[in-house]
Amino acid sequence: MRAVTVAPTSTIALGPDWLDPQVLLSGLGPYMLVGLCFIIFAECGLLVGFFLPGDSLLFTAGMFVATGLLDYPLWLVCVLLTACAMLGNVVGYYIGYRAGPALFSKPESKIFKKEYVDKTEEFFEKYGARAIVLARFVPIVRTFITAMAGVGRMDQRKYFTYSFIGGIAWAAGLTVLGYFLGQIPFVRENIEMMLILIVLLSVVPIIVEVIKARREKKSLLAQEAQDITQVIERVDDLVDDLVDDNAVTQRMKRLD
Repeated sequence: MRAVTVAPTSTIALGPDWLDPQVLLSGLGPYMLVGLCFIIFAECGLLVGFFLPGDSLLFTAGMFVATGLLDYPLWLVCVLLTACAMLGNVVGYYIGYRAGPALFSKPESKIFKKEYVDKTEEFFEKYGARAIVLARFVPIVRTFITAMAGVGRMDQRKYFTYSFIGGIAWAAGLTVLGYFLGQIPFVRENIEMMLILIVLLSVVPIIVEVIKARREKKSLLAQEAQDITQVIERVDDLVDDLVDDNAVTQRMKRLD
């Protein structure tokens, strides 16, 4: 791996230096790709990896490939990272599948609560396959939703299929994005600003889904209100008919 000097970048305090993607990757030295693969695996599969900056690491890795600091072909980096993301999901799913019921059955637990399982099952039921793909782009969520899918006994074939799709879009997609944008001087000189933008963009799909769900809920409530109104109107008509029939009957009795 050849040493390449990266242009100075603007600095914005986002957290500890050891979580800075450039510092973290550069600190791995000749084991940069191996370390990156393990980090992606841990964030996608091991519950302890929820704090790791996966999005920004992938983008920075793509930029390092473009500048030569990560001296491997782009296709190889994308394949390895996608494979590690997928493998992480497999491990995380079976961790939830095997250990989840025991963890979430403890009533005194403040972290692993049964209600989390119920909410996750409702989430999967409501959003289906979209939840698996979208969760890839949301920090922390992508770590825990894998184990929760196992706890909730989500269909394995369905989960792994859409997890693979999400893994390609996330791991390979962000790396390729970093590769091409990393060749632009402005991006290299303002990398942390770009990373903040990536984090903000990563939650956009979830926000869109929440807004869409609320609109659907309002539409459903409006439809239910309309149905209730129609029922009430029918009841009123029925009552009016009964009153009219009763009045006719009374008149006929008087005539008799």
